[in-house]
Amino acid sequence: MIRRSFLALSGLLLAGPVAAQQPPLKVALIYSKTGPLEAYARQTEAGFMLGLEYATKGTMEVDGRKIQVILKDDQFKPDLAKAALEQAYGDDKVDIAVGTTGSAGALAMLPVAEEYKKLLIVEPAVADQITGEKWNRYIFRTGRNSTQDALASAATLKDENISIATLAQDYAFGKDGVAAVKAALAAVGSKAKVVHEEYAPQATTDFTASAQRIFDALKDKPGRKVVVVVWAGAHPLPKLMDLKPERFGIEMAPGGNLLPVMAGWKQFPGLEGAIYYYWGFPKNPVNDWLVTEYKKKNNGVPPDFFVAGGMSAAIALVEAVKKAKSTDSEKLIAAMEGMSFDTPKGTMTFRKEDHQALQEMYHWRMKKDAPDNVDLLELVRVIPASEMTLPIKNKR
Repeated sequence: MIRRSFLALSGLLLAGPVAAQQPPLKVALIYSKTGPLEAYARQTEAGFMLGLEYATKGTMEVDGRKIQVILKDDQFKPDLAKAALEQAYGDDKVDIAVGTTGSAGALAMLPVAEEYKKLLIVEPAVADQITGEKWNRYIFRTGRNSTQDALASAATLKDENISIATLAQDYAFGKDGVAAVKAALAAVGSKAKVVHEEYAPQATTDFTASAQRIFDALKDKPGRKVVVVVWAGAHPLPKLMDLKPERFGIEMAPGGNLLPVMAGWKQFPGLEGAIYYYWGFPKNPVNDWLVTEYKKKNNGVPPDFFVAGGMSAAIALVEAVKKAKSTDSEKLIAAMEGMSFDTPKGTMTFRKEDHQALQEMYHWRMKKDAPDNVDLLELVRVIPASEMTLPIKNKR
Protein backbone atom coordinates (compact mmCIF):
# COMPACT_ATOMS: atom_id res chain seq x y z
CA MET A 1 0.00 0.00 0.00
CA ILE A 2 2.83 2.36 0.93
CA ARG A 3 4.69 1.40 -2.25
CA ARG A 4 1.59 2.16 -4.40
CA SER A 5 1.19 5.57 -2.77
CA PHE A 6 4.87 6.32 -3.36
CA LEU A 7 4.58 5.35 -7.03
CA ALA A 8 1.46 7.47 -7.46
CA LEU A 9 3.19 10.42 -5.84
CA SER A 10 6.25 9.91 -8.04
CA GLY A 11 4.01 9.94 -11.09
CA LEU A 12 2.51 13.23 -10.00
CA LEU A 13 5.94 14.74 -9.46
CA LEU A 14 7.09 13.61 -12.90
CA ALA A 15 3.95 14.98 -14.53
CA GLY A 16 4.36 18.34 -12.82
CA PRO A 17 7.05 19.88 -15.08
CA VAL A 18 5.31 18.61 -18.20
CA ALA A 19 2.06 20.27 -17.21
CA ALA A 20 3.75 23.49 -16.08
CA GLN A 21 2.72 26.52 -18.05
CA GLN A 22 5.13 27.83 -20.68
CA PRO A 23 6.77 31.20 -20.00
CA PRO A 24 4.81 34.13 -21.46
CA LEU A 25 5.48 35.47 -24.93
CA LYS A 26 6.59 39.00 -24.10
CA VAL A 27 5.88 41.74 -26.61
CA ALA A 28 6.67 45.45 -26.26
CA LEU A 29 4.46 47.99 -28.03
CA ILE A 30 6.33 51.29 -28.19
CA TYR A 31 4.25 54.26 -29.32
CA SER A 32 3.75 58.00 -28.90
CA LYS A 33 0.81 57.95 -26.54
CA THR A 34 1.57 61.54 -25.58
CA GLY A 35 2.63 64.16 -28.08
CA PRO A 36 1.33 65.53 -31.40
CA LEU A 37 0.49 62.09 -32.86
CA GLU A 38 -1.37 60.75 -29.82
CA ALA A 39 -4.41 59.88 -31.94
CA TYR A 40 -2.27 57.69 -34.21
CA ALA A 41 -0.79 55.88 -31.21
CA ARG A 42 -4.12 55.18 -29.54
CA GLN A 43 -5.44 53.71 -32.78
CA THR A 44 -2.34 51.53 -33.14
CA GLU A 45 -2.81 50.18 -29.61
CA ALA A 46 -6.50 49.45 -30.19
CA GLY A 47 -5.78 47.67 -33.47
CA PHE A 48 -2.86 45.74 -32.03
CA MET A 49 -4.92 44.30 -29.18
CA LEU A 50 -7.75 43.41 -31.55
CA GLY A 51 -5.24 41.79 -33.88
CA LEU A 52 -3.92 39.57 -31.09
CA GLU A 53 -7.49 38.62 -30.22
CA TYR A 54 -8.28 37.78 -33.84
CA ALA A 55 -5.06 35.89 -34.57
CA THR A 56 -5.30 33.76 -31.41
CA LYS A 57 -9.06 33.19 -31.67
CA GLY A 58 -9.54 34.94 -28.36
CA THR A 59 -7.09 32.81 -26.34
CA MET A 60 -4.34 35.46 -26.30
CA GLU A 61 -1.73 32.71 -26.45
CA VAL A 62 0.53 31.15 -29.05
CA ASP A 63 1.73 27.54 -28.83
CA GLY A 64 0.75 27.39 -25.17
CA ARG A 65 2.44 30.69 -24.27
CA LYS A 66 0.28 33.51 -22.95
CA ILE A 67 0.96 36.81 -24.70
CA GLN A 68 2.09 39.57 -22.36
CA VAL A 69 2.01 43.06 -23.91
CA ILE A 70 4.21 45.72 -22.32
CA LEU A 71 3.23 49.26 -23.33
CA LYS A 72 5.86 52.01 -23.52
CA ASP A 73 5.20 55.67 -24.31
CA ASP A 74 8.07 57.41 -26.13
CA GLN A 75 6.28 60.79 -26.10
CA PHE A 76 7.21 61.27 -29.79
CA LYS A 77 10.85 61.80 -28.77
CA PRO A 78 13.56 59.80 -30.58
CA ASP A 79 15.81 59.51 -27.53
CA LEU A 80 12.95 58.12 -25.46
CA ALA A 81 12.01 55.70 -28.24
CA LYS A 82 15.55 54.38 -28.28
CA ALA A 83 15.66 54.12 -24.48
CA ALA A 84 12.29 52.36 -24.37
CA LEU A 85 13.47 49.69 -26.79
CA GLU A 86 16.72 49.21 -24.88
CA GLN A 87 14.70 48.74 -21.71
CA ALA A 88 12.29 46.36 -23.43
CA TYR A 89 15.06 44.10 -24.74
CA GLY A 90 17.46 44.45 -21.80
CA ASP A 91 15.33 44.71 -18.66
CA ASP A 92 11.93 43.36 -19.70
CA LYS A 93 13.45 40.56 -21.81
CA VAL A 94 10.76 40.88 -24.48
CA ASP A 95 10.80 38.41 -27.35
CA ILE A 96 9.64 40.87 -30.02
CA ALA A 97 9.02 44.63 -30.11
CA VAL A 98 6.58 46.66 -32.20
CA GLY A 99 6.70 50.41 -32.87
CA THR A 100 6.83 53.31 -33.15
CA THR A 101 4.53 56.15 -34.22
CA GLY A 102 7.05 58.68 -35.53
CA SER A 103 9.68 58.10 -38.20
CA ALA A 104 12.46 59.83 -36.26
CA GLY A 105 11.74 57.60 -33.27
CA ALA A 106 11.72 54.46 -35.40
CA LEU A 107 15.04 55.40 -36.99
CA ALA A 108 16.56 55.82 -33.51
CA MET A 109 15.33 52.33 -32.60
CA LEU A 110 16.80 50.44 -35.55
CA PRO A 111 20.40 50.13 -34.25
CA VAL A 112 19.07 48.89 -30.89
CA ALA A 113 17.37 45.93 -32.57
CA GLU A 114 20.61 45.10 -34.34
CA GLU A 115 22.65 45.43 -31.14
CA TYR A 116 20.37 43.09 -29.19
CA LYS A 117 19.75 40.84 -32.22
CA LYS A 118 16.01 40.99 -31.53
CA LEU A 119 13.11 41.56 -33.92
CA LEU A 120 11.42 44.93 -34.30
CA ILE A 121 8.19 45.13 -36.32
CA VAL A 122 7.85 48.76 -37.41
CA GLU A 123 4.30 50.09 -37.29
CA PRO A 124 3.21 52.71 -38.30
CA ALA A 125 6.31 54.92 -39.00
CA VAL A 126 6.58 55.66 -42.72
CA ALA A 127 10.05 57.02 -43.63
CA ASP A 128 11.70 55.13 -46.49
CA GLN A 129 15.03 54.99 -44.65
CA ILE A 130 13.57 52.50 -42.15
CA THR A 131 13.59 49.75 -44.79
CA GLY A 132 16.14 51.64 -46.87
CA GLU A 133 19.65 52.82 -46.05
CA LYS A 134 19.12 52.64 -42.25
CA TRP A 135 17.64 49.13 -42.32
CA ASN A 136 19.07 46.00 -40.74
CA ARG A 137 17.98 42.38 -40.94
CA TYR A 138 16.11 42.46 -37.61
CA ILE A 139 13.64 45.01 -38.95
CA PHE A 140 10.27 44.10 -40.51
CA ARG A 141 7.60 46.64 -41.37
CA THR A 142 3.85 46.05 -41.70
CA GLY A 143 3.17 49.77 -42.19
CA ARG A 144 3.47 51.24 -45.64
CA ASN A 145 6.48 53.39 -46.52
CA SER A 146 6.68 56.82 -48.13
CA THR A 147 7.33 55.36 -51.57
CA GLN A 148 4.22 53.18 -51.39
CA ASP A 149 2.21 56.29 -50.51
CA ALA A 150 3.84 58.14 -53.38
CA LEU A 151 3.36 55.36 -55.92
CA ALA A 152 -0.32 55.21 -55.02
CA SER A 153 -0.65 58.98 -55.41
CA ALA A 154 1.31 58.91 -58.66
CA ALA A 155 -1.05 56.25 -59.99
CA THR A 156 -3.85 58.83 -59.70
CA LEU A 157 -1.82 61.53 -61.51
CA LYS A 158 -0.17 59.73 -64.39
CA ASP A 159 -2.46 60.32 -67.34
CA GLU A 160 -1.79 63.98 -68.14
CA ASN A 161 0.83 66.71 -68.26
CA ILE A 162 0.57 68.06 -64.72
CA SER A 163 2.64 70.63 -62.85
CA ILE A 164 3.00 69.69 -59.19
CA ALA A 165 4.03 71.63 -56.12
CA THR A 166 4.55 69.79 -52.85
CA LEU A 167 3.90 70.92 -49.30
CA ALA A 168 5.49 68.81 -46.57
CA GLN A 169 6.67 68.95 -42.99
CA ASP A 170 10.32 69.82 -42.52
CA TYR A 171 11.58 66.54 -41.02
CA ALA A 172 12.31 62.95 -42.10
CA PHE A 173 8.70 62.02 -42.85
CA GLY A 174 8.07 65.06 -45.06
CA LYS A 175 11.40 65.01 -46.87
CA ASP A 176 11.20 61.29 -47.52
CA GLY A 177 7.65 61.78 -48.73
CA VAL A 178 8.56 64.42 -51.30
CA ALA A 179 11.57 62.45 -52.55
CA ALA A 180 9.27 59.46 -52.90
CA VAL A 181 6.69 61.48 -54.85
CA LYS A 182 9.31 62.52 -57.39
CA ALA A 183 10.68 59.01 -57.76
CA ALA A 184 7.18 57.53 -57.98
CA LEU A 185 6.10 59.83 -60.80
CA ALA A 186 9.06 58.63 -62.82
CA ALA A 187 8.42 55.01 -61.89
CA VAL A 188 4.83 55.01 -63.16
CA GLY A 189 5.75 56.87 -66.33
CA SER A 190 3.78 59.96 -65.38
CA LYS A 191 4.13 63.12 -67.45
CA ALA A 192 3.69 65.16 -64.28
CA LYS A 193 6.63 67.21 -63.00
CA VAL A 194 7.39 68.63 -59.56
CA VAL A 195 8.13 72.31 -60.14
CA HIS A 196 8.27 73.49 -56.52
CA GLU A 197 8.98 71.97 -53.08
CA GLU A 198 7.72 73.76 -49.98
CA TYR A 199 8.66 72.67 -46.46
CA ALA A 200 7.12 74.00 -43.26
CA PRO A 201 7.78 73.31 -39.55
CA GLN A 202 5.62 70.60 -37.98
CA ALA A 203 3.87 73.11 -35.72
CA THR A 204 2.90 75.52 -38.54
CA THR A 205 -0.62 76.92 -38.26
CA ASP A 206 -0.44 79.86 -40.69
CA PHE A 207 0.19 78.67 -44.25
CA THR A 208 -0.23 82.02 -45.99
CA ALA A 209 3.44 82.49 -46.88
CA SER A 210 3.89 78.88 -47.99
CA ALA A 211 0.72 79.02 -50.08
CA GLN A 212 1.81 82.23 -51.77
CA ARG A 213 5.10 80.67 -52.85
CA ILE A 214 3.27 77.59 -54.10
CA PHE A 215 0.68 79.62 -56.01
CA ASP A 216 3.39 81.78 -57.61
CA ALA A 217 5.23 78.67 -58.77
CA LEU A 218 2.11 77.11 -60.31
CA LYS A 219 -0.23 79.83 -61.49
CA ASP A 220 1.33 80.43 -64.92
CA LYS A 221 1.95 76.79 -65.77
CA PRO A 222 -0.08 75.24 -68.62
CA GLY A 223 -2.42 72.29 -68.08
CA ARG A 224 -3.40 70.88 -64.72
CA LYS A 225 -1.81 72.35 -61.61
CA VAL A 226 -1.83 70.22 -58.44
CA VAL A 227 -0.56 70.64 -54.88
CA VAL A 228 0.48 67.33 -53.33
CA VAL A 229 0.38 67.54 -49.52
CA VAL A 230 2.53 65.22 -47.39
CA TRP A 231 1.47 65.87 -43.79
CA ALA A 232 1.04 64.07 -40.46
CA GLY A 233 -1.23 65.41 -37.74
CA ALA A 234 -3.57 68.40 -38.07
CA HIS A 235 -3.93 68.80 -41.83
CA PRO A 236 -3.43 72.14 -43.64
CA LEU A 237 -5.96 71.46 -46.42
CA PRO A 238 -8.84 73.60 -45.07
CA LYS A 239 -6.51 76.55 -44.49
CA LEU A 240 -5.04 76.18 -47.97
CA MET A 241 -8.53 76.06 -49.46
CA ASP A 242 -9.41 79.26 -47.56
CA LEU A 243 -6.73 80.97 -49.67
CA LYS A 244 -8.74 80.09 -52.81
CA PRO A 245 -6.29 78.16 -54.99
CA GLU A 246 -9.10 77.63 -57.50
CA ARG A 247 -8.70 81.25 -58.70
CA PHE A 248 -5.46 80.05 -60.31
CA GLY A 249 -6.94 76.73 -61.44
CA ILE A 250 -4.95 74.91 -58.76
CA GLU A 251 -6.20 71.57 -57.37
CA MET A 252 -5.33 69.86 -54.09
CA ALA A 253 -4.17 66.25 -53.66
CA PRO A 254 -4.11 65.75 -49.89
CA GLY A 255 -3.55 62.01 -49.65
CA GLY A 256 -5.42 60.06 -46.97
CA ASN A 257 -5.83 60.79 -43.30
CA LEU A 258 -7.79 60.03 -40.14
CA LEU A 259 -11.58 60.09 -40.28
CA PRO A 260 -11.90 63.21 -38.06
CA VAL A 261 -9.51 65.06 -40.38
CA MET A 262 -11.22 63.92 -43.56
CA ALA A 263 -14.61 64.82 -42.12
CA GLY A 264 -13.44 68.42 -42.44
CA TRP A 265 -13.05 67.88 -46.17
CA LYS A 266 -16.72 67.12 -46.82
CA GLN A 267 -17.04 70.69 -48.07
CA PHE A 268 -14.83 69.71 -51.02
CA PRO A 269 -16.91 67.04 -52.84
CA GLY A 270 -15.09 65.36 -55.69
CA LEU A 271 -11.70 65.80 -54.01
CA GLU A 272 -9.48 62.80 -54.85
CA GLY A 273 -6.41 61.10 -53.46
CA ALA A 274 -4.82 57.82 -52.48
CA ILE A 275 -5.13 56.23 -49.05
CA TYR A 276 -3.56 53.41 -47.05
CA TYR A 277 -6.84 52.22 -45.50
CA TYR A 278 -10.49 53.24 -45.31
CA TRP A 279 -12.85 50.99 -43.41
CA GLY A 280 -15.40 50.60 -46.20
CA PHE A 281 -12.99 49.63 -49.00
CA PRO A 282 -11.44 46.19 -48.31
CA LYS A 283 -13.77 43.24 -48.84
CA ASN A 284 -12.37 40.31 -46.88
CA PRO A 285 -13.17 38.33 -43.69
CA VAL A 286 -10.47 40.02 -41.58
CA ASN A 287 -11.76 43.50 -42.31
CA ASP A 288 -15.34 42.36 -41.81
CA TRP A 289 -14.39 41.09 -38.34
CA LEU A 290 -12.44 44.26 -37.52
CA VAL A 291 -15.26 46.61 -38.54
CA THR A 292 -17.84 44.60 -36.59
CA GLU A 293 -15.78 44.22 -33.41
CA TYR A 294 -14.43 47.76 -33.41
CA LYS A 295 -17.92 49.19 -33.81
CA LYS A 296 -19.10 47.09 -30.86
CA LYS A 297 -16.40 48.55 -28.65
CA ASN A 298 -16.65 52.14 -29.90
CA ASN A 299 -20.34 53.08 -30.03
CA GLY A 300 -20.76 52.27 -33.69
CA VAL A 301 -17.72 54.24 -34.92
CA PRO A 302 -15.75 52.27 -37.55
CA PRO A 303 -12.00 51.59 -37.37
CA ASP A 304 -9.66 54.24 -38.67
CA PHE A 305 -6.36 54.42 -40.52
CA PHE A 306 -3.96 53.19 -37.83
CA VAL A 307 -6.32 50.66 -36.23
CA ALA A 308 -5.88 48.52 -39.34
CA GLY A 309 -2.12 48.93 -39.14
CA GLY A 310 -1.93 47.87 -35.52
CA MET A 311 -4.05 44.82 -36.28
CA SER A 312 -1.81 43.88 -39.21
CA ALA A 313 1.31 44.04 -37.00
CA ALA A 314 -0.28 41.79 -34.38
CA ILE A 315 -1.40 39.22 -36.94
CA ALA A 316 2.07 39.19 -38.51
CA LEU A 317 3.66 38.63 -35.10
CA VAL A 318 1.40 35.71 -34.19
CA GLU A 319 1.71 34.07 -37.59
CA ALA A 320 5.51 34.42 -37.49
CA VAL A 321 5.80 32.73 -34.09
CA LYS A 322 3.46 29.95 -35.22
CA LYS A 323 5.46 29.41 -38.40
CA ALA A 324 8.86 29.53 -36.70
CA LYS A 325 7.63 27.50 -33.71
CA SER A 326 10.03 29.67 -31.75
CA THR A 327 10.88 33.22 -30.73
CA ASP A 328 14.54 32.73 -31.63
CA SER A 329 15.46 35.66 -33.88
CA GLU A 330 17.14 33.59 -36.59
CA LYS A 331 14.21 31.20 -36.81
CA LEU A 332 11.77 34.12 -36.92
CA ILE A 333 13.71 35.85 -39.70
CA ALA A 334 13.77 32.64 -41.74
CA ALA A 335 10.02 32.23 -41.22
CA MET A 336 9.11 35.83 -41.98
CA GLU A 337 11.13 36.47 -45.12
CA GLY A 338 8.63 36.03 -47.94
CA MET A 339 5.83 35.27 -45.47
CA SER A 340 2.30 36.19 -46.58
CA PHE A 341 -0.39 36.86 -44.00
CA ASP A 342 -3.99 38.04 -43.99
CA THR A 343 -4.79 41.56 -42.76
CA PRO A 344 -7.74 43.97 -42.87
CA LYS A 345 -6.26 45.19 -46.18
CA GLY A 346 -6.09 41.70 -47.63
CA THR A 347 -2.89 39.69 -48.04
CA MET A 348 0.43 41.34 -47.20
CA THR A 349 3.83 39.80 -47.96
CA PHE A 350 7.16 40.61 -46.30
CA ARG A 351 9.60 41.11 -49.13
CA LYS A 352 12.76 39.07 -48.53
CA GLU A 353 15.16 41.80 -49.64
CA ASP A 354 14.14 44.51 -47.13
CA HIS A 355 11.29 43.03 -45.04
CA GLN A 356 8.86 45.68 -46.25
CA ALA A 357 5.26 44.46 -46.37
CA LEU A 358 3.90 44.69 -49.91
CA GLN A 359 0.23 45.71 -49.87
CA GLU A 360 -2.59 47.27 -51.85
CA MET A 361 -3.64 50.93 -51.65
CA TYR A 362 -6.84 52.75 -52.63
CA HIS A 363 -7.79 55.62 -54.94
CA TRP A 364 -10.64 57.53 -53.30
CA ARG A 365 -13.06 60.34 -54.08
CA MET A 366 -14.95 62.44 -51.53
CA LYS A 367 -18.66 61.71 -51.75
CA LYS A 368 -20.87 64.53 -53.01
CA ASP A 369 -23.40 64.07 -50.24
CA ALA A 370 -21.50 62.37 -47.41
CA PRO A 371 -24.24 61.45 -44.90
CA ASP A 372 -22.08 61.71 -41.78
CA ASN A 373 -18.49 62.05 -40.54
CA VAL A 374 -17.45 58.46 -41.20
CA ASP A 375 -19.25 57.53 -44.43
CA LEU A 376 -17.10 59.88 -46.49
CA LEU A 377 -15.35 58.21 -49.39
CA GLU A 378 -16.19 56.30 -52.51
CA LEU A 379 -13.72 53.86 -54.00
CA VAL A 380 -12.40 54.81 -57.41
CA ARG A 381 -10.25 51.69 -57.64
CA VAL A 382 -7.99 49.36 -55.70
CA ILE A 383 -4.32 49.95 -56.53
CA PRO A 384 -2.77 46.45 -56.29
CA ALA A 385 0.68 45.88 -54.85
CA SER A 386 1.78 44.48 -58.21
CA GLU A 387 1.19 47.89 -59.80
CA MET A 388 3.49 49.68 -57.34
CA THR A 389 7.03 48.72 -58.30
CA LEU A 390 8.84 49.39 -55.05
CA PRO A 391 12.59 49.98 -55.37
CA ILE A 392 15.00 48.23 -52.99
CA LYS A 393 16.92 50.98 -51.18
CA ASN A 394 18.89 49.13 -48.52
CA LYS A 395 22.56 48.15 -48.65
CA ARG A 396 22.11 44.47 -47.86
